[in-house]
Order: sequence, then structure tokens, then C-alpha cells
Amino acid sequence: MLDRTEISILRVLEEDARLSYAELADKVALSKTACWARVRDLEQRGVIKGYRTELDPAQLGLEIHAFIHATINPVKHAEFEAAAIRHRCVLQCFTTAGEGDYLLHVLVPSIADLDQILRTEISRMPGVQRSMTTVCLKTIKDRSSLIGCLR
Repeated sequence: MLDRTEISILRVLEEDARLSYAELADKVALSKTACWARVRDLEQRGVIKGYRTELDPAQLGLEIHAFIHATINPVKHAEFEAAAIRHRCVLQCFTTAGEGDYLLHVLVPSIADLDQILRTEISRMPGVQRSMTTVCLKTIKDRSSLIGCLR
């Protein structure tokens, strides 16, 4: 369980992970040393998984987000998951209950690229029996605070 101070630290870091420990400590009303120790503890516990740069896909020419429901041969789940992990365009892969066995989120430059990937790569991944693709027309909400999901 997280205490109030840890939640405050995580809320601030979600907004700007590039803050110095002194700046972070000031925002959460801790000393720099205490703040550093709290962050290190959150990292060691795996609450903070890492730090990364957020890139704008459109600025990189990646315009098409697609969501692919895949139905898999039951004996091929492990091989399919390994292939999804390796695939360069699969941003996320989830097991699902409902329509299909997996939901893949892919990001590609164009519809032509999506067509090529669906026909020659996704459909040939181990165990794929059927897939259904939904193309995103407009992103309404891209990202939210995980801390905001806590009560």
C-alpha cells in the first residue's frame, strides 16, 4: 500500500520525471535526502518501473493506430505472445475475455502499411485463426495519471 507522501511523489513524477530531487522534495514538502530515499524505495519495490521520453507518434510519421482482436489456436498461446512481444509495431498486447483471445495495439505510418502488416505479419503469427481490426480515427484521450485512478 502507498502512503500519502508516496502518492504525492508519484503524482509529481508522473507530470515531470525530470525534476531534480531538490525540486521534487520542495513540491512534496520533504528534505532532499528523504525524498531521494523514498524514490529509491519506490524503484526497488517496482512501483516506479523506469523513466522514459514520451515521443509524439505523428511527429515521427506514425499516423495510424489500430486495435486488432486476435483469436488464437489454444496450443499456440505462448508462441503467439512471444511473437507479439518481438513485433516492432505492436505497442501493447493484452489477453482478453470477450471478442478474441488477445487485443493488439499497433502503430504504423499509413493504411497501406497496416494492410501489409495485417496480411503478411499479424495473420501469420503463430496460432492466429482469425482477426478483427478497428482503426482509430481520432484520439480523444491519450494518457491519464495512474495515481488519479487510486481512491
